[in-house]
Amino acid sequence: MTASRSVLPATGRGRWMLVIGALVAALLVAALLVARPWSGGGAAPAAGAPGDGGAPDAPVTGPPDAAPPEVDTAALTGALVQAADAKIDPVRLADGLAPPSNRWYSGLVFGEEPQPVFPLPLSFGLTAGGFTVGLPDPVTSARAVVGPHVPAVTVDVGAASSQVVAADPVAVTTRLLDAGGEALGDVTVAAGSPFVSFTAAADVEVVAGDGFDALTDGVATAEVGGTTWGLAASAGSLADGTLVLPAGATAAWYALPDDASDDAAEVLAAAAVDPVVGVDVTYGVGDDVARTTLTYRTAGSTPTAYVLMRHHTTGSQPDREGCGLGTYRSVHGTLELCAGSTLTSYAPTLRPTGALDLDGIPAERRDAVLAQLEKDVAGTQPFASDTYFGGKHLYRAATLVVLGEQLGADDLVADLRTRVSDALREWSEPAGCDERPARCFVYDEAARSVIGRTPSFGSEELNDHHFHYGYLLSAAGLLGADDPDLVEDVAPVMDALAVDIAAAQPSDELPQLRTFDPYAGHAWASGTSPFADGNNQESASEAVNAWNGVGLWAQASGQDDLLTQATWLASTEAASARDYWTDPDLDDPVMDGFEHRVVALNWGGKRDWATWFSAEPSAMLGILLIPMGPVSDYLAVDVDPETIRAAVEEASPDGPDVMFGDYLLMYRALAGPEDAAAAWQDAIDLPDTSIDDGSSRAYLLAWLAAHGA
Repeated sequence: MTASRSVLPATGRGRWMLVIGALVAALLVAALLVARPWSGGGAAPAAGAPGDGGAPDAPVTGPPDAAPPEVDTAALTGALVQAADAKIDPVRLADGLAPPSNRWYSGLVFGEEPQPVFPLPLSFGLTAGGFTVGLPDPVTSARAVVGPHVPAVTVDVGAASSQVVAADPVAVTTRLLDAGGEALGDVTVAAGSPFVSFTAAADVEVVAGDGFDALTDGVATAEVGGTTWGLAASAGSLADGTLVLPAGATAAWYALPDDASDDAAEVLAAAAVDPVVGVDVTYGVGDDVARTTLTYRTAGSTPTAYVLMRHHTTGSQPDREGCGLGTYRSVHGTLELCAGSTLTSYAPTLRPTGALDLDGIPAERRDAVLAQLEKDVAGTQPFASDTYFGGKHLYRAATLVVLGEQLGADDLVADLRTRVSDALREWSEPAGCDERPARCFVYDEAARSVIGRTPSFGSEELNDHHFHYGYLLSAAGLLGADDPDLVEDVAPVMDALAVDIAAAQPSDELPQLRTFDPYAGHAWASGTSPFADGNNQESASEAVNAWNGVGLWAQASGQDDLLTQATWLASTEAASARDYWTDPDLDDPVMDGFEHRVVALNWGGKRDWATWFSAEPSAMLGILLIPMGPVSDYLAVDVDPETIRAAVEEASPDGPDVMFGDYLLMYRALAGPEDAAAAWQDAIDLPDTSIDDGSSRAYLLAWLAAHGA
């Protein structure tokens, strides 16, 4: 952990900035309190459809907007075998919507009962008659930070059922229905928004929550568990805990932050009555930073509010106005409250990379790598047939091919190049699933997803698609870089895999950014998220590998816009991987009592020193490093070398003969050339059982040599 990467932006702006900010906030509050949206009884716009609502104009700071790739998703998915291979059941989803898998809010849609979700800073849950809202209060132990959904406010609108009617990568709108299936109103939550908003579709009586007694200028407050909660209504009345809303009126619930500024309550109350209806995502990539811009659209196009996570504040960031309104505790660290509708953040630019820099390595190191390369090529086993290990094995073999060709040993790896290319062609036959039960893909129209046969780790439930497909895309990109015939042969399926996990725009066939959460800055791995702790992701490094793989494929296939998008995704995921997984801010108060160096498994409402597959300490770090491709130098950006050394020591106190031992040695080399040199003999002596099946000893030695061994 580095101090410069763990400090929130300064909120003191000097006397004149404070005066100007107070005047602006006062004018905003006055304007909204005098003329609340829908206060005349008119109906609010239908929530959630693309283009609904708006936001005040805000200049783009940083790299200009990139053009999203233009993709014919209908042609790509239509060319595949059509089959109902997916095993998902979107119980609470309106007809015509793509099932929102791999979202922070997927638990609202799938499963017999809805699960709580965590739209920071709040938590949210659907109930039989309405919904509950909470403000998680994290509890920290030696191995975990846990902030479950504990309802502070229970809202009952008399609903009999619910269904999601609008969804994007950041926000979701759920329609509450009466016993006859008629709409009572829409409730919208968005990641990073401090509001839960309900817009009435008809005149409705709402049980508003304990402690809310009467509206004063449209606002009521209640004290729950030491937190002040606000309820703001654009119209209607409140008496004895019952809120009467006319059709079209909006009510919103929110928690006041800790250390609230003098104007925080007024700013929140004013913004609350204009509900967020969706969030637009744009991005740009420059030489130094990749930019993410989220625009929180409201029904009446008035300003709203948002909170900053750690990755929004570390490193180089744009100047921001309207912040410093207070903070919230969360399992992910301290969140800063800001007024405004546009959240722009930067991440250090990470360019897709497929080869180590071996120029200038010592001759004896080069000879040792070549000698080991011959053994590893000869020892390459038949490739697995499932979507995870099949892709992983092809990736391993492709890295050996690239390594051999870099070192001038083309003849040594020529047959392996042919083997990998033939296997990629087999995986990429659009009609392959008509002929065999494995090594092929179908398109499931109901699930709106590309599904591989044979699936693994629940990929038929839409789990881990970015992990799995990232390996195949990487292998195709590596070998296709100088083989246009291979690119042409595999393009239809590889393009389909890329758009399945990373479509920049929504379509009738596929959702936008299936796995990537542009607010959290990272992907979510579970397809349906059937968990009370929200969605989760373990292997942040395989997520980076996925976007790097998309980039390698884009380079090989000449898709410049896709390359830019992949660079944005890889850059943002890499920054979050450091901030929440490998270099967490252990000085944040919420981490007090946590006794480990890394967080192996991040959830919406929990952070764990644990994995899905092993309790070994080496697994906790190793799963955050795999597959240590040439792009993995991102793991050391702005990270104190002592942090790396301490993490490796915790993971392997008795030496590297452990699970993922090869990756631990490579990570150790990122601490500096002396560390790489010290790891060399360990790498020579490392038992085969400590070398992952997605890597090889030759690649391990080459990595160490490239980093100064």
